[in-house]
Amino acid sequence: MGHGAPQPSGTTRGAPGGASSGASRARLDAASAARVATTLQALATPSRLLILSRLREGPLPATELAAEVGMEQSACSHQLRLLRNLGLVTGTRQGRSVVYALYDNHVAELLDQALYHVEHLNLGLSDAVPATAATDTVTSTATGAAQPEPVADAEEQPAAART
Repeated sequence: MGHGAPQPSGTTRGAPGGASSGASRARLDAASAARVATTLQALATPSRLLILSRLREGPLPATELAAEVGMEQSACSHQLRLLRNLGLVTGTRQGRSVVYALYDNHVAELLDQALYHVEHLNLGLSDAVPATAATDTVTSTATGAAQPEPVADAEEQPAAART
């Protein structure tokens, strides 16, 4: 779907927390799941991530891109061909060179979200609301002092809360 394309009925657009990212909230069908899996597999190679990360900074000729990511020209060209076939990058001939760029902002958002997720994992953080958060209400004791209800599963608490 291109920018400004109408949404199929039954889908909503938006990102976690209410920010709009253009992501569809509809369930995946088998064909869509296969396409998404192929795209995510393409992102599972460090060399491709380095290429995409560098292209996030701006377009670059293939020869310069190979040098900047520390790859042989032929290996970089092979990865670029795969990324182009998956719709993650575009290549535009300019004279004797091919200048590569990210296909669109969605590719940059994929990279950003992957980095954000890894950083959160490294810090032991999560954006998810724990299942017990909805039941963690304050109750009054017989003396009228407010006390929080105990949390059922200590593993769902952040490490700082368990000390």
